[in-house]
Amino acid sequence: MIQKLSALLPDLSPWRSSRDFRLLWVQGLVAYFGSFTAMVALPLQIKELTGSPLAVGAMGAVELVPLVVCGLYGGALADAVDRRRVILGTEVCLGLLAAVLLVNALLPEPLLWPLYLVAAGVSACAGLQRPALDALIARIVPHDQLTAAAALNALRWQLGAIAGPAVAGLVVAYAGHATAYATTACCFAFSVLLCLRLSPAPPAHGAEKPSLRGIVEGARYAWSRPVLLGTYAVDLAAMLLAFPHTLFPFLADDLGAPWALGLMYAAGSAGAVLVSLTSGWTGRVRRHGLLVVCGAAGWGLAVAAAGLLENVWLVLLCLAAAGAGDMLSGLGRSTIWNQTIPDELRGRLAGIEVLSYSVGPQLGQVRAGAMAGWTGTRSAIWVGGAACVGAVALLAAALPKLVSYDASTDEDARRRRELSR
Repeated sequence: MIQKLSALLPDLSPWRSSRDFRLLWVQGLVAYFGSFTAMVALPLQIKELTGSPLAVGAMGAVELVPLVVCGLYGGALADAVDRRRVILGTEVCLGLLAAVLLVNALLPEPLLWPLYLVAAGVSACAGLQRPALDALIARIVPHDQLTAAAALNALRWQLGAIAGPAVAGLVVAYAGHATAYATTACCFAFSVLLCLRLSPAPPAHGAEKPSLRGIVEGARYAWSRPVLLGTYAVDLAAMLLAFPHTLFPFLADDLGAPWALGLMYAAGSAGAVLVSLTSGWTGRVRRHGLLVVCGAAGWGLAVAAAGLLENVWLVLLCLAAAGAGDMLSGLGRSTIWNQTIPDELRGRLAGIEVLSYSVGPQLGQVRAGAMAGWTGTRSAIWVGGAACVGAVALLAAALPKLVSYDASTDEDARRRRELSR
């Protein structure tokens, strides 16, 4: 029995084998805690200043263009320059943006426009940074430990996603927005110190400067790989149609439980952590495409249930189940990307991944806010979840190679495995 239970525990091999992985893990945990603290405080402050769900949802529209432009450019940049420098520079910028939020919150009458400006700046920095972070993992972690690394990184992200919103809800309620933003700024200052200790990660020999041609080359590679296209499409559909976070302040009010706002933001992460803490079995999975599809469908189904139920504790349970489904889908996506993409294209493909990973939630915020203003908060949530399930089913039928992907037989995965030896 003990042996069976130990097989479920996370595989710590990447932590033991790579100093840089340990540094990135701790740095990411600190940065995520700060980011999620601001993620709760910022929309809540917009809600207090405007009282409009559309104004809160408009954050997604403001963040969209910087994310698209900087995500694509950041992918090309990650293949052309030292990835450590990109990560360090963007962390510094994120800390400065948190300081802007702090100064604005300390004003006698905080302004609305700086909140949107900072949201756009954070989106730009995230677009530049994420490809470098994603591209670095396959270089510092052995090929046979990539699924374990994905699980540990997801656990790190979810720990920040639980602690950040939970603490932020209490901090904003009892100490105000300024204290929440000060916490975010301190987190990024510490994160910068950790980034300074990372080993240099220079580009591959003969790497070209960032250019439109290089971005197009990466897009052509992705387009030629149905499995990769499927991972992007499924994630985009799930986030676009069933991303409910922007409506949580209104859902909490609708359920008569404003005290539960922080728990709503943290519930999905709690479900994901449960998957991460029992992720030992994922190292034996070979059908990662099927994992992507089932996880995304589970996310949509749970979100739909959260929109229909009226008991706040059942809603929180559904949000936790949604987080578990999203976590399973994310593990499948991350493993497929790291198993199949060549190192010289990894940054540019990570830039495309940023679009599927982040543009979906940004547009999803706009969709949710606009629909909530038209049909009400609860309808906007459950209809979106049901639409997600239908879209994932259609994509699975249209892209059979995604569902049948097998790490032991896929040509790209086998090629990358042989090169890593």
